[in-house]
Amino acid sequence: MSTGVVREEATAWDVAGVSTVLERSVTEGGRRLLELIEASPVLLVFLRHAGCTFCREALADIAQVREEIESTGTHIVLVHMGDREELGELAHRHHVQTLDRICDPDRELYRAFGLKQGKWRQLFGPKVWLRGVFAGLGRGHGLGRPSADVRQMPGVFYVDQGVIARAYRHKSAADRPQYRALCSAKLPKDGHAGR
Repeated sequence: MSTGVVREEATAWDVAGVSTVLERSVTEGGRRLLELIEASPVLLVFLRHAGCTFCREALADIAQVREEIESTGTHIVLVHMGDREELGELAHRHHVQTLDRICDPDRELYRAFGLKQGKWRQLFGPKVWLRGVFAGLGRGHGLGRPSADVRQMPGVFYVDQGVIARAYRHKSAADRPQYRALCSAKLPKDGHAGR
């Protein structure tokens, strides 16, 4: 069972339409998201909440490919809507605590990037439960308590020169994006490059 492939947008779109939201979005280190996007390519990773098994798995996956992604000049930014301290502890546990993080409790960025709330099957269906058991128990990511809206769907966007060049909008909470492939100029033919 494939847990995720690269989903490339049919046409790239300019972030100018959401520049007001990007300007208001500030990392915990005090940098404006719009400035980061203007300075270099950005991999924008939208998480659900710190208690989500799949978000914990995502942080572990990002930690594994972080060096390779950053060696291309790409800046990784994590967006979350839950408790800052809780996500900070989780980021520390996965050795990604130095990545820029944006807390978006009102989900303005989520909406600006077209990320919607999931339906029951996308959040709690059989695929989600099976993958949750595998990721939570089998891979040791565990479970936590929800600290934000559990209905919010995650996503990943590669923004280059002010344009969203590639996007991955989860069809299920259990999907597993290919972070390296999203940052690559050449997507693999089968869409299954390593994380």
